[in-house]
Amino acid sequence: MIPPELQSVIKSADQEMDRAVKHYRKELSHIRAGKAQPSILDGVKVEYYGSQTPLNQLANVSAPEARLLTVQPFDKSALEEIEKAIMSAGLGLNPSNDGNIIRIPLPILSEERRKELVKRVNELAEEARISIRNTRRDANEEIEKKVKKESLPEDSLYEAEEEIQNLTDQHTEQVGELSEKKEKEIMTV
Repeated sequence: MIPPELQSVIKSADQEMDRAVKHYRKELSHIRAGKAQPSILDGVKVEYYGSQTPLNQLANVSAPEARLLTVQPFDKSALEEIEKAIMSAGLGLNPSNDGNIIRIPLPILSEERRKELVKRVNELAEEARISIRNTRRDANEEIEKKVKKESLPEDSLYEAEEEIQNLTDQHTEQVGELSEKKEKEIMTV
């Protein structure tokens, strides 16, 4: 039985690992797989009245077709700034502005671009795994300190470390599953 003093460390490690997986999931949503998704533009910031403002706060972004995104600004005067921000965001998109709405046709992904995207997915996955392993290391160090400081039985140390390792394995597996799913999505023509 793991003492309550160590349960709190395990719980906070679990929450921290959950955050790493959520962050990874969010990063994956920014990677274009083939069909248009408004979340592709979530990272775009627009210069609006002197400050960098997220695009989704300035406009309605939608995907009316599989290969088309539309951006309808709430304030028409921001149209050109939004268009510039999308072009300079490094997403490889070419928006066209008709004075009311911005249309962004999404090009079909080449094999080379798909491989680049898969490589990016794998880089992000490794960052998530590193974050999870760092959380494991920190939690194990904290458990060792508490066991020494509060003179808890040594068995509780091993039980707690085993529980932390189980959490690490679960979260790493989640990252692997998300990666696999995204890779399949990207490579499907």
